[in-house]
Amino acid sequence: MFETNSEYDRGVNTFSPQGRILQVEYAMKAVKQGSTVLGIQTKQGVVLGVEKRLESPLVEPDSVKKIHQIDYHLCAATCGVVSDARTLIDKARMEAQNHTFTYTELIPVATVAQSIGDTILGFGKGEDMPSRPFGVAILIAGCDHHGPKLYNADPAGSYTEWKAKAIGSGYESAQTQLEEEYNENLTLEQAKKIVLKILKQVMEEQISSTNVEVCYVTDDENAKDRYKVMEADELNALIDSLN
Repeated sequence: MFETNSEYDRGVNTFSPQGRILQVEYAMKAVKQGSTVLGIQTKQGVVLGVEKRLESPLVEPDSVKKIHQIDYHLCAATCGVVSDARTLIDKARMEAQNHTFTYTELIPVATVAQSIGDTILGFGKGEDMPSRPFGVAILIAGCDHHGPKLYNADPAGSYTEWKAKAIGSGYESAQTQLEEEYNENLTLEQAKKIVLKILKQVMEEQISSTNVEVCYVTDDENAKDRYKVMEADELNALIDSLN
């Protein structure tokens, strides 16, 4: 049966004869055009790294945010439509606050990943939700009573746990390199270097502390700051060590 665009492209809740929801597939294509995002889980914690695309030298780099703190012990990195990402991050923060208020404990990372997946499936419901699928994918990193965790949520509403994951425009090359570089005995410091090394290879522009953002969440409950975004001096030192 011939499938035309006019028949199935516009229906966000309509399956094509091939069993596909085309609008969700188009949302995934939007993610593949976004900035490259990497995540690596280690026994000591989780590292996230993001390429920041600056459309002009006049853009203030600090105003381009791809990494967001959700709670004391977890964060997320986004790829795709920025406004969609902002909606999902706000709802994840609310879910984390409600969980802590209700159960007097930090929310598990898996619960946040499930909440984001459920929200993605709720497009078209309510005034604060888009009428089309979310054009964003998210890497969720955190440390709970199960240890360090890394999850990926995509525009189809599915969420999966990973040891190392890449999303965005350079994900194919980056994922291949992650599979080559990853081992379960990596330290947090080694993971930071691997993230920057891969970003350096897949980015079109020369890597610098201006166009990348790296953060980590440590499993050390006694740490002053379990979640931390690396400062420019730290990034420059690591980037220089790659040369």
